[in-house]
Amino acid sequence: MKTPKALRNLAVASCVSLLALTGVAQAADSKQPIVIPTHNWSSQVVMAYVIGGMFESMGNNVEYVSADSQAVYESIRTGDVTISHEVWQSTFGKSFLTAMEKGGVIDAGTHTATTLEEMGVPNWVIEQDLCPGLPNWEALKDCHANFTTPDSDGKGRWLEGPQSWHGDLMPVRLEALGLADKWTVKFAGSADALWTELAAAKKEGRGTIVFNWTPNFTDADGFTFIEFPEYTDGCRVEDGGDGKCGSPKGWLKKAANEKFPKTHPAAYAAFEKLDFTTEQIGQMAALVDSDKMDHKDAAAKWLADNEDVWMPWTK
Repeated sequence: MKTPKALRNLAVASCVSLLALTGVAQAADSKQPIVIPTHNWSSQVVMAYVIGGMFESMGNNVEYVSADSQAVYESIRTGDVTISHEVWQSTFGKSFLTAMEKGGVIDAGTHTATTLEEMGVPNWVIEQDLCPGLPNWEALKDCHANFTTPDSDGKGRWLEGPQSWHGDLMPVRLEALGLADKWTVKFAGSADALWTELAAAKKEGRGTIVFNWTPNFTDADGFTFIEFPEYTDGCRVEDGGDGKCGSPKGWLKKAANEKFPKTHPAAYAAFEKLDFTTEQIGQMAALVDSDKMDHKDAAAKWLADNEDVWMPWTK
């Protein structure tokens, strides 16, 4: 006998599979598979399967490959990967634009959602006055004692994302702002480790500063980004600046191999039309990070619940 959860998942999967038998299905562009990358954060992985499901409903073959979030643009350029659907300006913009300049990668459009990637705190840290003066960064000069952890050697801790995401951007910023004597940066092994830290800090009643981004499921939970000195072109050390600046608000783009419009014209047209909002991307992430669904099940549920959003893109 199937459990209620199993029945729910079966119903969701059946709904998506039946799309190929409905009027939504179209003739496949090509038997050649559309290769979609998966990275290491929830919205990107769920969206990969959402887009793959959309392409499959049109009669196309889809393959998924785990890919490095920076190197993927070179893979798109050489044709090993077909698309990238979450190109964050501040983190991946340079890799994306460099690949475009070399040739082989095209800009497939921009989502309505805008992005910000930055260090910040869950709202309860401010509500409990654990660092008076936040979100202004200068408040960090006097409150590090409320943010120490066993691995921080008496300093307050910033928990960054995996080091592959930003390299030494945050340690350099700490030094530039004159905060390195009171704060240290540690790197999380994965996005899930960031969410585990948020839950643990709340349970233990201690302060926490973690790297986060929007759109994300934490938009609904309540999260405040720290206001560092304003980002300007050239403010980062690698661009000749002093490194004190915060992160820019940026675009969220889509990239594709230049042959995609020719090999899969209908799928590419749908990909160009595809346009997610901050709320929609946050919903995808929440199905995994809050509701604890598998990425594939989350995508199937999102597709089944949002046919009015994505079906028009396939026509």
